[in-house]
Order: sequence, then structure tokens, then C-alpha cells
Amino acid sequence: MVWLIFARMSLQEIPEEISQYFFHIAFLEALGLVFGLLAVFFLIKENIRTWPAGILYVLVSFVIFIRERLYGDFALHIFFLVLNLYGWYYWIYGKKRDEKEVPVTLCSLRLSATAFLISLAGIFLFGFFLNKIHLLFTHLPPSSLPYWDAATSVLSITGMWLTARKKLENWYYWFVVDVLATGIYFYKGIYFYSTLYLIYVGMAVAGYLAWRRSMKMATA
Repeated sequence: MVWLIFARMSLQEIPEEISQYFFHIAFLEALGLVFGLLAVFFLIKENIRTWPAGILYVLVSFVIFIRERLYGDFALHIFFLVLNLYGWYYWIYGKKRDEKEVPVTLCSLRLSATAFLISLAGIFLFGFFLNKIHLLFTHLPPSSLPYWDAATSVLSITGMWLTARKKLENWYYWFVVDVLATGIYFYKGIYFYSTLYLIYVGMAVAGYLAWRRSMKMATA
């Protein structure tokens, strides 16, 4: 992935292009940055406002991804919309009567293995589909970076489902997604989103540590 990023421009051109982009930043991408950061900030805090912030982020992202021909990301955010609504519902109604909120828990070994294997198969299948999508829908141009796009899409769906169920392992998936997405969006020239996901890398680490502390305190 690294060679794709630097093949597009020389080292001297990178700072100039980034500064020009930020000076002329699109309003929608700025909104995406704000809502995306708010969603993760509230998630780290186990605050239910993460879900409405996430829904607003998804709605903004629909416009951006279809414009950039990232069809996998567009399809991913349809799932995100559904999972944000599900997570909002589960965090309200999924707790037991004696619980103030749904607790952070670990996945069983069986669930962890199943999630990983399904994700791996999904990446190859969805990547193949994205690579051929322009043959099925002739009005669409070829997909950009189909297998990388598929990887972030499928792993994000897995991470989102684990997030909705408040499983600690969700942060592993988000860390991998954030690293990949930072490179993809930089290569595509969507620098606000590249910056957003670079920040997400650190936030994924912070989220894991915060949720692990929460889980230990609940079981102490």
C-alpha cells in the first residue's frame, strides 16, 4: 500500500498538495471529520450519543464515497447505518434489569474464530465483486482499489457489529481498518478523511485501554 501512496506524487509535492487541499476543503468532508471524531470520542466514553453522531457521519459519507467511486465504502456505510440504529437500540434495551448499562465483555474463542474466518472470506469475495462491478453495471467506471476497499469494508462491518454488542475485541478490527483507510484515502486525495482515520488509529488504542479498564472495574 505504501508504494501506491508515494507513486502518485514526489516527496516535494506532498506538503504543497496537502496544504492546498486543506485551504480549499469541501464543506461535506469537514462535516464528516467532525461527526466521525465525535462518534469515536463518545464510543470511547461508552456514551450512547456515539450512535446519533455515527448516523450523521454515515449520511455525509454517502455523498463523498459515491463521488470518489469507492463503491465498497458506499455499500459499507449502508450496513453502518443499519448497525448504528441496532447499536443505539441494543445499548438502551440490551442491558439486564440490574444493570445501568450494557457491560463490556470478551468474545468467546469460538466467536472470535468465526468472526475472523468470515471476515477473511468476505474480503476475497467482496473484492472479487468490486473488481467486476463495472461489468455488471456498465454505467459505472471501474472500482478504485477493489481489494483494499473490500478489506476496510468487511473488517469495518465485523468491528461495527462487535461494537454494537460491546465486545472488547472490536478495537482490534478498528485499528487495522484505520491504518488501511489512512493510506487509501491519502492515495485517493481525500485528505480530510485520511487525517480522520490517522487520528482514529490513536483513538482505537485509547478506546481499547478505556474499555479494558471498564471491563475490569465491572468484574472486580
